[in-house]
Amino acid sequence: MSSRKGRWICGVNPVREALRSSSAIDDIYIYKEKRGRSIEEIIKLARAMNVHLHFVDKSFFSSFPRGHQGIVGRRAEISPELTLADLYSISMKKNEPPFYLIIDGIEDPRNLGAIVRTAEVAGVHGLVMQKRRIATGMTVAKASAGAIEFLPIVKVSNIKHAIEDMQKEGIWIFGAETEGQKEYWSVDLTVPLAFVLGSEGKGIRRSVRDYCDQIVRIPVRGRVNSLNVSVAAGVLIYEALRQRMKK
Repeated sequence: MSSRKGRWICGVNPVREALRSSSAIDDIYIYKEKRGRSIEEIIKLARAMNVHLHFVDKSFFSSFPRGHQGIVGRRAEISPELTLADLYSISMKKNEPPFYLIIDGIEDPRNLGAIVRTAEVAGVHGLVMQKRRIATGMTVAKASAGAIEFLPIVKVSNIKHAIEDMQKEGIWIFGAETEGQKEYWSVDLTVPLAFVLGSEGKGIRRSVRDYCDQIVRIPVRGRVNSLNVSVAAGVLIYEALRQRMKK
């Protein structure tokens, strides 16, 4: 059996999408009694790509998070980390106004995974997040339903320095807070932009908020005073996409 070192991908969709994206998966472990069309598709893809298949007992998965669905993939080699310059080049190659997300301290891996999924589906060019104090790992990959294999992600040491770098590139930084100055739909979102999304409980840190060019708000009318951060991200992302497609 291969070493447990490396990056692990859990669940049917994440493993399948990793294969489809031509990611360097070295091994796939499948519960030997697992059957179904999706599993057969993964087996076929893996064999075509010369990925090692291992059919294992249920006990193999005891150390993995719930939701592994009886299948995990392993990468021995970690891809080189992307930089902000890489993100800028992605926008240039697509000949589209830059469109990014900046994650400031989201600690719930399911929320982050859901944001990654929405961002990738909507065509966001990339995501920037801090290396520390943020959700990571297999649960994020699982919650993203494989989208994490396609969305470019840059990890930085300091969010504020990243924002300054982006502003020098002509990118507008929009924070999202309940006390924002304008409703999100009243702002021109066809410009080069990055949305800043704060943590579930505290929102955007004050020190980061002060670096934003503008703070926008999503109106609330009920008794609960805010949306789940992944839902808020979806609202903002798709309004930007609507404006851009209309233009």
